Amino acid sequence: MEMTKDRAGQAKDGGARLCERCGATIFADGPSGYCPACLLETGLNLLKTGQTRSPALGEFGDYQLLEEIGRGGQGVVYRARQKSLNRIVALKVIALGHWATETHLKRFRREAEAAASLEHPCIVPIYEIGERDGACFFSMKFEEGGQLDQLVRGEGVSLRRAAEIIASLAHTVQYAHERGILHRDIKPGNILLDAQGQPHLADFGLARLVENESTVTRTLEVLGTPSYIAPEQAAGNTAEITSATDVYGLGAVFYQLLTGHPPFAGGTTYETIRLVLETEPRNPRLWNAKVDRDLATICLKCIEKDSGRRYRSAVALAEDLERWLRHEPIQARRAGILTRSRKWIRRNPTTAALIPLSIALLAAIGMLVWNRAPKRAPAGIAVLPFESLDGDKADTAFVDGVHGEILSSLARVADLKVISRTSVMDYRGQRNTQKIGQALHVSYLLEGSVSKAGGRIRLDTELIDTSTDQCLGSAL
Repeated sequence: MEMTKDRAGQAKDGGARLCERCGATIFADGPSGYCPACLLETGLNLLKTGQTRSPALGEFGDYQLLEEIGRGGQGVVYRARQKSLNRIVALKVIALGHWATETHLKRFRREAEAAASLEHPCIVPIYEIGERDGACFFSMKFEEGGQLDQLVRGEGVSLRRAAEIIASLAHTVQYAHERGILHRDIKPGNILLDAQGQPHLADFGLARLVENESTVTRTLEVLGTPSYIAPEQAAGNTAEITSATDVYGLGAVFYQLLTGHPPFAGGTTYETIRLVLETEPRNPRLWNAKVDRDLATICLKCIEKDSGRRYRSAVALAEDLERWLRHEPIQARRAGILTRSRKWIRRNPTTAALIPLSIALLAAIGMLVWNRAPKRAPAGIAVLPFESLDGDKADTAFVDGVHGEILSSLARVADLKVISRTSVMDYRGQRNTQKIGQALHVSYLLEGSVSKAGGRIRLDTELIDTSTDQCLGSAL
């Protein structure tokens, strides 16, 4: 049956509500009249024209809005004066105004309630929660030192100061965890500094009560700031979000303090999320040579993709940082070669499968060379650098890695002289096998190439007799 819709977007047959603009289905908790896509487009247009429903500077009930000091996914933060008590506060007002759905309002209220329930010297206290002219708001203590990201962009911090900041925040996060609350959006913009430079954690906008899961947190939305969210958040796996998720956030902030960069940053939100899910972070020491091995190890342990390999708690992170500050041995250890190899194989299953095949294949070729060579003198072979027929840098790196493994494998064949990797690298791409054989004093050359087709990698090899330029055998 064909359906029509009235001006409110409600299907006249009593079924699902439809968007007034494009006719798409509107979810049960969506705003009346518009689907999420049209709502987003409308909101962006409003932002472009400055027509958001956030209050303008001036009077706002008991508050005088003095200046905008921050804007995030849920609200706008103002420096304001509370007239009744004549004090300066930070006032957060929900940004979507009348466009806000009940889900947005619930999340906003939970932010205020979660933060208000925590009484800790390093958590920004909530003064008042209210609603005015259809906009929810809450006021909190105004910290004079500004946001941590402003410090990072400005003068930066020393390694010791970075460790002290994260250790202090880790104790603060542990306090919240012990009371059943996760933060889930730890980032430099949510860390405020007081006049003495001490860090305070703010904005529990994504916090949830661990024991009281709600429909708000059971959605598959990717919540958080992409450069600092854990892989389980990036994948939308809300069931896997635990205290280890906040440990990741602390590690991501620590990474930025050490290097000046977040661990992952793509050109778009999608690219950043893909990096979070698929790519290992660059060692902080490659960004900043002053970072010692222990600090890099602590930081990388926090941002392991496998949450089980992170610190077991925020306080465990704090204690390891305090060991470093006291010049004591840390408990974290860098992942061993076997662990790193397993992680590499999981990320590169196809290329990993080629390595043992290539080694076995070329070891057999080595035996062929040895059997054909005169017994009075050791046979000599040079394995020329393989070519990547696709011109892909990633393929070239893989091929060079296989090249090294092949050399090591052939060197173990008795009475087989194998020319070193350094000696053959100058002959990459050359084709005069007889001339190369004379220059290297070998009887055999091994050539190879790599190409891709249909998502598979093809490896071709040829064994050449340098005295006759004859191909003795090929392998695929």
